[in-house]
Amino acid sequence: MRIGVCIKQVPDTDTRLRVADSGRHIDDRDVNWVISSCDLCALEEALLLVEAAHQAGSGERPELVAFSLGPARVEEALRKALALGADRAVHLLDERFQGGDALADGRALAAAVGREECDLVIAGAQSDDLGQAATPAVLAQVLGRPYAWLVMAVDLQKESRSVHVVRELEGGMNEVLRLELPAVLAVQAGINKPRFASLRGTLQARRKPLERMDCSDLGLDPESVGKAGAGIETTAIRLPPIGGGGLLIDKASPEMAAAELVAHLEREALL
Repeated sequence: MRIGVCIKQVPDTDTRLRVADSGRHIDDRDVNWVISSCDLCALEEALLLVEAAHQAGSGERPELVAFSLGPARVEEALRKALALGADRAVHLLDERFQGGDALADGRALAAAVGREECDLVIAGAQSDDLGQAATPAVLAQVLGRPYAWLVMAVDLQKESRSVHVVRELEGGMNEVLRLELPAVLAVQAGINKPRFASLRGTLQARRKPLERMDCSDLGLDPESVGKAGAGIETTAIRLPPIGGGGLLIDKASPEMAAAELVAHLEREALL
C-alpha cells in the first residue's frame, strides 16, 4: 500500500508581506516559507496511519510519499516532510508549473499521484495563503476517485480496501462515510497535533530519495498547467487598509453604554 501526501509551501503567517512592483504578486524576498498548517496535519495523519498499520502487523508497512509543486525553495518543505517520517518525496519543478491556480495545480499533482499509483492521498482542507479549498477536489476529479472534505477522523481498513472517515458539517453535526480505495481526503486543521522533527529524522532526510519531475516527465500538455492552464487570472492585489482607532464608550451603567452603542451604530448606518 502507498499513501501520498500533498503539501504546499506558504508564507509564514507572522511574515510582514509587501506587494511586488508589478502589483500582481507579493514580494517574496525576505519571506519566511513554511508548510501550510492544514498540510502539516495531513502529513501527521498519514504518519499515524502508517504507524498504526505497522504496529498491527497487517502485512508490509505502507509507503509514504510526499508531493509538492513549486520553485526550488519547495525542496526545503519536502525535506522537512522526509525528516518527519515520509519515505520519499516528489518535487514538481518546472517553470511551466508556475502561475497556476487550483485547477492547473490539481492537474499536475494528479499526474504525479497517478504515476506513483497511491492508494490513498491526503491533503489539507485549505491552504494558509489563498484558502480556496479546491486543489484536492480537482485532484480527485481528474483521477476519478472518491473524495471527502473537512475530514476530522480517519480509519484505514486495509483488508477491505476502504477508509472510514468522519466529516465536519455545519451546526455541530458530523457525517460518517466509507470510501473505497483509491481515494482522496482533505483533512481539517485540528484533526491531530503535528509532531516535531527529531535530529535523527533530520539527518536521515538528507539520504532519502527526492525526485524532481517536470511536464515532460509527467506527460502533461504545458497548456494545461501553470499560468497557461489556469482558469483564474490575478490582475491586482493590495494590502487591506489600516483601520482607524476604536470607539471607547465610558458610561455610568451598562444600560447607558448599550444605548450609546446603539446610537453610534445608527449614526454610522450599521443598524
